[in-house]
Amino acid sequence: MLRRPLFSLGALLALAVVAAGVLWLVPSDHYIVLPDRARLVDPLVSVPGEGEEQESTGIYMVDVRVGRANLFERLFPGVYEGAELVPESVLNPVGVSDRQRRTSSLNQMSRSQQIAITVALRELGRQVSVEPAGAEVVLVTPGSPADEELQVGDVVVEARGEPVATTIDLRQAMRPVRPGSRVELTVSRDEEEVELTVGTQASQQGPRRAVMGVQVRDAQEFDFPLDVEIDAGSVGGPSAGLAFALEIVDELGSDLENGRRVVATGEITLDGDVLAVGGVRQKTIGAREAGASVFLVPDANAAEAREQAGDLEIVPVSDFDEALATLTTE
Repeated sequence: MLRRPLFSLGALLALAVVAAGVLWLVPSDHYIVLPDRARLVDPLVSVPGEGEEQESTGIYMVDVRVGRANLFERLFPGVYEGAELVPESVLNPVGVSDRQRRTSSLNQMSRSQQIAITVALRELGRQVSVEPAGAEVVLVTPGSPADEELQVGDVVVEARGEPVATTIDLRQAMRPVRPGSRVELTVSRDEEEVELTVGTQASQQGPRRAVMGVQVRDAQEFDFPLDVEIDAGSVGGPSAGLAFALEIVDELGSDLENGRRVVATGEITLDGDVLAVGGVRQKTIGAREAGASVFLVPDANAAEAREQAGDLEIVPVSDFDEALATLTTE
């Protein structure tokens, strides 16, 4: 009679360890979004005449941690509080690589800093000049004619011999171009002008429309009356704009934090509007774990934030003036 082979407890444990190791080391096709602890903004923002004293209270920004999930995290995301799995196709659309996404994110952060400085200084009665400066590349589609030619952060200032001050100017210059033709461009890259010739292809929205395979936005040139500097290190995205603007007003104008830990998130526009951001579930956990007194969030994100708030006070705001009013009246 055949007998079933018996495995020792040690052998079973060894197999379990090997299996767990494989699950931990092998990447999946998803990314995992995790809470990150809120960070004090004061050390990141430099304004003329500020003191050297650092405190634990003040204005805080909060981000999320994003990385490729391994198979273990893909199967058991609940081991981390606030974890969220995101398919690669959502985070990196149309074949965009991690490097390209990261470059775009840092580009968004840089622009958000300029806007935050502008909004804050204008709130304090300072004059800030903002002039159109071209069409800035924010995404290059892999495999498109523009791939390997244009880079995120390039600013198109001339197309087909015509000056480009806005994205509308670029579209008008491209209108006579037939798909498959090449286009002569002048771009501003790292403070130098570069001459390029870029191919085109038919747009998916219309076979007669020629496109290079880039996404662009209006670029602006800012002239600040004060030397305000922001260094967020490796943090990307536009969602710290509100926190930066509040910190500048706190440094140069009113005492906004008043001995509190004020955490804020929200993309801010030149008009002072506060726009919705992603990852608010994780950011609320980060604000809560930092011992925040209050968490300012865009109106559109308030309901999601309250689901994770616990005892943390959630204050929805629609624009910069509302955020200031909230902090100065409490």
